[in-house]
Amino acid sequence: MLFRHSRAFFLCILFFKISLIAYSQKADNKKALKLWYDTPATDWMTQALPIGNGYLGVMFFGDPAEERLQFSEGSLWAGGKGANEEYNFGLRKDAYKTLPKVRELLAQGKLAEADKLASAEMTGIIHEKKENTPSSDFGAQQTMGDLYVSVSHTGQVKNYRRELDISTATGKVTYEVGKEKFERTYFGNYPSRVMVYNFKSTSAETYSIRFSAPHKKEYEKFEKNRYVFGGSLKDNKQEFETTYRIDTDGKVSYEAGVVTVKNARKVTLIHTASTEYTYQFPNYKGNDYKKINQQIMASVAGKNEIILQAEQQRDYKNLFDRVSLNLGNELNNSVPTDKRQIAYFQGTPDPGFEVLYFQYGRYLMISSTRPGTMPMSLQGKWNDSTNPPWANDYHTNINMQMLYWPAEVTNLSECYLPLSDFTKSIVEPGKLAAKEFFNTRGWTVNTMLNAYGYTSPGWSFPWGFYPGGAGWLSQHLWEHYAFTNDVNYLKNTAYPIMKEASLFWIDYLTKGKSGFLVSSPSYSPEHGGISTGASMDHQIAWDVLSNTILASKILKTDTDFASEAQKVRDHIQPPQIGRWGQLQEWNEDVDDSTDKHRHVSHLFALHPGRQISPTSTPEFAKAARVTLNARGDEGTGWSLAWKVNFWARLQDGNRAYSLFKRILRPVGDKTENMMNGGGSYSNLLCAHPPFQLDGNMGSTAGIAEMLLQSQAGVIELLPALPDSWPTGEIKGLKARGNVTVDEQWKDGKLVSVTLVSGNSEKQKLKLGTKTLEVDLIKDQKKVVSAGLFQ
Repeated sequence: MLFRHSRAFFLCILFFKISLIAYSQKADNKKALKLWYDTPATDWMTQALPIGNGYLGVMFFGDPAEERLQFSEGSLWAGGKGANEEYNFGLRKDAYKTLPKVRELLAQGKLAEADKLASAEMTGIIHEKKENTPSSDFGAQQTMGDLYVSVSHTGQVKNYRRELDISTATGKVTYEVGKEKFERTYFGNYPSRVMVYNFKSTSAETYSIRFSAPHKKEYEKFEKNRYVFGGSLKDNKQEFETTYRIDTDGKVSYEAGVVTVKNARKVTLIHTASTEYTYQFPNYKGNDYKKINQQIMASVAGKNEIILQAEQQRDYKNLFDRVSLNLGNELNNSVPTDKRQIAYFQGTPDPGFEVLYFQYGRYLMISSTRPGTMPMSLQGKWNDSTNPPWANDYHTNINMQMLYWPAEVTNLSECYLPLSDFTKSIVEPGKLAAKEFFNTRGWTVNTMLNAYGYTSPGWSFPWGFYPGGAGWLSQHLWEHYAFTNDVNYLKNTAYPIMKEASLFWIDYLTKGKSGFLVSSPSYSPEHGGISTGASMDHQIAWDVLSNTILASKILKTDTDFASEAQKVRDHIQPPQIGRWGQLQEWNEDVDDSTDKHRHVSHLFALHPGRQISPTSTPEFAKAARVTLNARGDEGTGWSLAWKVNFWARLQDGNRAYSLFKRILRPVGDKTENMMNGGGSYSNLLCAHPPFQLDGNMGSTAGIAEMLLQSQAGVIELLPALPDSWPTGEIKGLKARGNVTVDEQWKDGKLVSVTLVSGNSEKQKLKLGTKTLEVDLIKDQKKVVSAGLFQ
């Protein structure tokens, strides 16, 4: 009897809590950072909502009858030596012996012949098996599978709501059937390395849970309320295991792969997965994934969903709450997000929607890249395919780098560390590629990079030739130091890798006809033909050499090397202005003023580089503006995002803002569009199309660039504030030098700025054309009013 009374009391409390939550949702809609919809998702790419814990990316659909929880683990990769014993990281033995002849043909102006020879003798090698998926030993990142949870209720569904609260990283589905209420809550817990899926109802129901995978099943079992599935990939035999514990007040049974729970008002799945992948070159195997899963499940044995969510909230909010953005007249969030997006694009002002998109990028980063995990790939950690677009790989000619642009400036430095670890892991195969293809010291990586050390050029030119990837990744190493002032990181991690990337360019650059050092042969990423010097190569070489020289001085080491590097840097072909006033993309002045190509790689020096700026190099900045105007304001999702950052660096806030609005254009197309299909799906994932996460991340970084810049050694306040944001406040952005910055503005003008530095130091502030030097004391707030700028 006591048990019955206790149970009744518990249910009353539970129903009161559910009602209170529902009321709170209505009251909180005005400023809630939520994506929400009044229908279930029917499409993975455009409608399902993403959650994750860094290791796993999960998409939930919210179908009342049967929930689909599709998930992927970042290290589950087809390809590599397991797929083909001849796999050799794309290396072509002695390919560098072709270099002198290619350079000779280029010097003679025989570009077509040079391209033909390079394409025949300098491409990377893959081995194809058309009957396989994926079809080559380059491989592809893989979905792990789907959990399906069906509910026995029948009747008409009403008051349906599906939402993702990015302020708490919590997914929810609520609805009613008759008089009964149903609530599902989903979240990812990074500290405990689990995903949690909680199903509640006011009536006792029957639940059926099954797992489906497109991979070979090695074993499947259920004991002591724990389900375990062990599998392997078909092409490379990579092993993995996924497991969940079920907590419920119902009666559990298991038969033929299906877990059935009867007479249940609550069902909670606590879920994890691991693979045998490690960063250990050359085999990339050895992770004891079964033991890891056992340890994970043992560590959460005494934790229910309430404890796990409290732990998750402490962890997540420690990161997410560092930055807040308020753009003034925020509108009601009572309209479903898909309809809100349409209204916004049709002209309804909605600064709250813009804030939501900015913070969504930060949410996606926290959910998909945490210390100890794989780095984000093209789709972050979310992939439902065994043959995803572009292998869901690590493209290093813009995409992988753009994915991490928001990490430092939006105060999520820890989230960058997976890319740092991954970069370190590819140096060894990158050295092999540098030697075989270019006969240089140091390391390199080209356009397409997999999880198995493929750092060679791609298997077709022009898209596959891009030796600048290592230099660009090295920029992120430097930037992590620049934003954190972590000298130990610079000394032990960043500098050795940066130095090796610099050695490649010191050896590869050759003297051109102008007397300057040029990158020959080279191709501008995915655009145009072979050249005696693609401008982006020169700009990346300048950037990595400059950063490495600075690091050498800070660490007081390698003075002879730094002198050599500076001599080389100072003789690199500088940016050139062409015949119609444009910044040239190649040494040859052949840019087409009608070309609308998505890549604007020759503006790397403007962003994310610092070689060009409106103040220090106004003529080059003017030429960059000419180039951007010619390329236009269309493009793929990530291309639009890069243009937001370009215009922010040119201090044209209104142009940057108009491009940002373009990224929010509603898109339904999932087919490949390389020119002008960019926008966002109804789940606000960015459309290339198809879906790529880089556009989301680049957009978030772009808003930060509009409000704060520090690449020139001065903290520049509101450098590209658009007219559409006349009043607002942002808190928690980071400037280089480990300075946290809050800005408040009204009527388009700064009111005050608050600074907190990790060091006691002097910092120079800039507002428009005015500068001010301030003294900062470590960890103490410094409030500076706009009136002090004279």
